[in-house]
Amino acid sequence: MAVGARSGTEEPEEPAGRGETPQPAASSVHRSRSESQTEPPGSVPLDKPGTSGTFDTLGTAPGEEAGGSMKKAKKPRAFWKELPILIGIALLLALLIKTFLVQAFSIPSDSMQDTLQRGDRVLVDKLTPWFGSKPQRGEVVVFHDPGGWLNETPTPEPNPVQKVLSFIGLMPSAEEKDLIKRVIAVGGDTVECHGSGPVKVNGKALKEGSYVFPGATPCGDRAFGPIHVPKGRIWVMGDHRDDSLDSRYHQNLKGNGTVSENEVVGRAFTIAWPINRWATLPVPDTFDQPGINKAMAAAPAALGLAGALPIVMWRRRRLTAGRNPR
Repeated sequence: MAVGARSGTEEPEEPAGRGETPQPAASSVHRSRSESQTEPPGSVPLDKPGTSGTFDTLGTAPGEEAGGSMKKAKKPRAFWKELPILIGIALLLALLIKTFLVQAFSIPSDSMQDTLQRGDRVLVDKLTPWFGSKPQRGEVVVFHDPGGWLNETPTPEPNPVQKVLSFIGLMPSAEEKDLIKRVIAVGGDTVECHGSGPVKVNGKALKEGSYVFPGATPCGDRAFGPIHVPKGRIWVMGDHRDDSLDSRYHQNLKGNGTVSENEVVGRAFTIAWPINRWATLPVPDTFDQPGINKAMAAAPAALGLAGALPIVMWRRRRLTAGRNPR
């Protein structure tokens, strides 16, 4: 039997089975232009060019306010506005370092040759004295004028820039009356030097060839001692014994030439400038020789005896009480 051709206007055939969902035509997956034009007002199509496809609950794209205006990003502060703040912080740190940690000093004379030359810049440790550190034999220290040591030395007048830089520690101070010498003896020591030397501390001769200026004698032209250095004071001498107005020349002043530990600014530990002169300033080995600390060595023995005496007396009383009849 012949089957006639179907018209395109006929209704689609029913599915073969009940409950089955009819499959849409392949062309229905994509939205037509007419469908996109019939979307409700205020909606934004997900496939609209230029949109990211991510929206908040109000249908607003990220970075866009509800009113439609874009949020402006905060502009970084200009460098010239931050520069004064950076300079202020740097100056404050420099001032704190100068006050509590390290300070630079300039060598104005030849009194410490050959260890230090005129014009050298040294760095001085100001931190350890805050923790109770005391000057030790052999150290190179900077100290304030004890009174009368620099009366005949003219003080140069710095310009305003030098004053500011020296105040914050970026330049050595030209106004402060400070001296730099080597500690030879400390409180409790006995120091002396006669004729051509050597210098003796607590009866021990110092071997000073590693730091005394070549050709200079240990006493220079001023013999002294024996001198007992009081507690809390130090005896200082320059390494150039023929060109240093040190403790030897101020025995007629208060302290008999010694310097109070309270006047000590700190220990010079390195030569920082010029670069070709860079070097550390260690304590010479001669100050570590056995016997030079005999006064300090006697102290532990005396303390031990003082501590043992009450124990011995207590034990003796117990033994004596045990022998007494009751």
